[in-house]
Amino acid sequence: MTTILTPNPDAGIAQTPVRRCGFGPAWLLPTAGVGVLVAAVTLPWLINAYLISLATTALVMAVLAMSAQLLAGLPGLAPLGQAAYLVVGAYTAASVATLTGLGPVQLLAAAAAGAVAAAVTGVLAVRARGTTFLMVTFGLGELVHAAANQWAPGGSEGIHTPPVVALPGLPAMVRPGWVYLYVLACTLLIGAAVAVVVRTRFAWLLRGIAAHEPRVQAAGQHTGRLLLAAYTIAGGIAGAAGALAIADTRYVSPADAAMGVSALALAAALIGSGSMAGACAGAVLLVAARDWVGGLLGGHGPTLLGLAFLLLAYLPRHRLAGLTTRFPRRRR
Repeated sequence: MTTILTPNPDAGIAQTPVRRCGFGPAWLLPTAGVGVLVAAVTLPWLINAYLISLATTALVMAVLAMSAQLLAGLPGLAPLGQAAYLVVGAYTAASVATLTGLGPVQLLAAAAAGAVAAAVTGVLAVRARGTTFLMVTFGLGELVHAAANQWAPGGSEGIHTPPVVALPGLPAMVRPGWVYLYVLACTLLIGAAVAVVVRTRFAWLLRGIAAHEPRVQAAGQHTGRLLLAAYTIAGGIAGAAGALAIADTRYVSPADAAMGVSALALAAALIGSGSMAGACAGAVLLVAARDWVGGLLGGHGPTLLGLAFLLLAYLPRHRLAGLTTRFPRRRR
């Protein structure tokens, strides 16, 4: 007897039963989330200007970590060049700032520029897998870094930009507290959009690619196009992070495309272990260790960051092996 197999659109998706968290009652997590949000909004009235500036930097890195998590947590591809698209977005926002000081306009332009740059370079990146993908994205990031040094406005010295205006009719934001609240609002909006994306069928297909790519292909899905779409979206998020960085520091230079920035975003994604909220929390912790705790210990932030990376590599729940090699997930 001959059996004819017909492609099933959902056959390539690894179906994993949803497990309810057994830690505490059901209302605990939403209550904790509301508490964190209230604390974040009231932060400018509780701490000094220096710590507010660090908190704003942490939010920018949280957005960049979401960009890395979209690739690392869904299709299982670890990117080491997301800072390149942050710089593309930042220089785009700086160019738009000469025409208008409206932050939302700069944000949209930066996100579009980051997405276009990712779509162009992603054609090369999504052909690779595992460690090769890691090295390709690292190479692309270094190329953007070198190009920015050579051809970007201001060269290696970078350029300064005027303060951002949150909405038409409002004054320019010069106080750190108002800049922080603007970046916080943008981060929440971006996070909400990402939360919608990760609950779509598109996201399930990406998870299916991480689980067993040939099975998704056998179901009739073009995995290259799916990965390029994910890479483009991740580039757009990184570009938006560049616009938020401009709003924070009012300065951009090619140094913002350095590998250390991409490595921090990837490390935050690894700390998140597949969770967007976890990646954001990881970014906040890493920035705090590098800039705040390191400052308290006499400027040893890079040392603390290196120790954090080593600790991450040996944590029982780390995903590095799963990101650099493509093991199929076990069926439950």
